[in-house]
Amino acid sequence: MRIKEHPILKFNKKNKIKFVFNGQEMEGYEGETIAAALHASGVKVLGKSLFLHRPRGFYCAIGNCSSCLMTVDGVANVKTCVTDLKEGMIVETQDGKGVIV
Repeated sequence: MRIKEHPILKFNKKNKIKFVFNGQEMEGYEGETIAAALHASGVKVLGKSLFLHRPRGFYCAIGNCSSCLMTVDGVANVKTCVTDLKEGMIVETQDGKGVIV
């Protein structure tokens, strides 16, 4: 699911890095966001809506919506679409306002 070729953009893959998502070790690339790494790994549901608990996925990718909010290294409500992936991060889905699923 990772975009590898684009007519205008260049993708310079850097070092592979490991992180943990909901207890499972995953890999991404240095310089990409958490949400991009998850999407490329096949994770489509990043959280659930506050009241109806409907699935939310990678949506705006610029930090304007709340579809990508997750708990990162113990900090709730992190916008994963604009937060760079770092080696060893612990990323967890959350249900509603900062409640870990």
